[in-house]
Amino acid sequence: MIDLVIRHINLPDGTRDVDIAINGGRIVEIGPHLAVKGRQEESHPGCLATPPFVDSHFHMDAALSLGQPRLNQSGTLLEGIRLWNELKPELTVEAIKQRALELCQWSIVRGTLAIRSHVDICDDRLLAVEALLEVRQMMKPYLDLQLVAFPQDGYFRCANAAQNLRRALDKGVDVVGGIPHFERTMAEGARSIRALCELAAERGLRVDMHCDESDDPLSRHIETLTYETQRLGLQGRVTGSHLTSMHSMDNYYVSKLLPLMREADIQVVANPLINITLQGRHDDYPKRRGMTRVKELMQAGVNVAFGHDCVMDPWYSLGSHDMLEVAHMGLHVGQLTGVDEMRRAFAAVTTNGARALGLDDYGLEAGKPADLVILQAANPIEALRLRPQRLLVIRHGQIIARTAPAVPELLLQEGTQPVDFSRDLL
Repeated sequence: MIDLVIRHINLPDGTRDVDIAINGGRIVEIGPHLAVKGRQEESHPGCLATPPFVDSHFHMDAALSLGQPRLNQSGTLLEGIRLWNELKPELTVEAIKQRALELCQWSIVRGTLAIRSHVDICDDRLLAVEALLEVRQMMKPYLDLQLVAFPQDGYFRCANAAQNLRRALDKGVDVVGGIPHFERTMAEGARSIRALCELAAERGLRVDMHCDESDDPLSRHIETLTYETQRLGLQGRVTGSHLTSMHSMDNYYVSKLLPLMREADIQVVANPLINITLQGRHDDYPKRRGMTRVKELMQAGVNVAFGHDCVMDPWYSLGSHDMLEVAHMGLHVGQLTGVDEMRRAFAAVTTNGARALGLDDYGLEAGKPADLVILQAANPIEALRLRPQRLLVIRHGQIIARTAPAVPELLLQEGTQPVDFSRDLL
């Protein structure tokens, strides 16, 4: 007798109609018609089991703060930054915690059990750091929360950012962040990358930079980030987030840049919902999409993950922290409509995100922690199409969220009949 058996489900690799046996918080066996008995058994024929969704780039300290102190009337990145700076003096640890904990509940029921959140360290009080460190501990039984020390106003541009960032790391923040394109000059931006990467190497930490979040094709801080990664031996531990300027770079320069990024094992995080909303604001027509070159990066062998970035905050008024919505948008904007490309879009919110965050103990394999989500869809492509119900969310072998299957009914004169949107063709 073991703890839990989930019967008759499909796997992301195309395997169908298998059972998953779970005991002691770990997956003990996966296979067809397992001859085991569970103290608890769940049967979901034809539904998809996937590892949990991963949000590789988020700002939890600002989440759900929409309208404080006012709404972003222009919808632009710079007005959002101004709004956040207006709100910062009014922030309290308890208010940040309350919003963050509510957001975590949204995440859990949607099957997102790993989040990397940037936390602003340019407030000398470090209130957001204190709040999110507490949230990280409180949520540890339910999700993995990585925190990035993020100098929102610029590492050199903000007077106390350097000492605040070190203070945040000393308190237990996990990752070194930066925003080189927001420094006063390109040279200062490059100097910030060098200093921050050296700090990460000194402390044995990962790096995640807001890098080239701009429409300017000459914003090329990713080149410097790639160089410093190689120089300091940080391969595989450095993430370039956004990289929206790559959308506007000329093809010759990109042809040089892509193999350098692959050689340095740079991780890339695109944020489809936010990148296409905030970028291209100075364009008339045609308007640039603004999202980085996801397809070309993937083709070059660079690990690309997707992030939600914002939910109901000064930069983005929408969102529900549904990573399938993010992947759905990324697929369309990036024209990832080939069969293999659609599967890669699903991986961008699951396995690719886990790799970017360094989550080694992740995946649907015997011996791994029993962290998984059961979706009301037959395969990853159908999940992207339908953005279906999360029937079960399981953490360390315990069901922590359950949603009833969606069964729409069509009301016709001759009677009621169910409507089935599934088309398991791929």
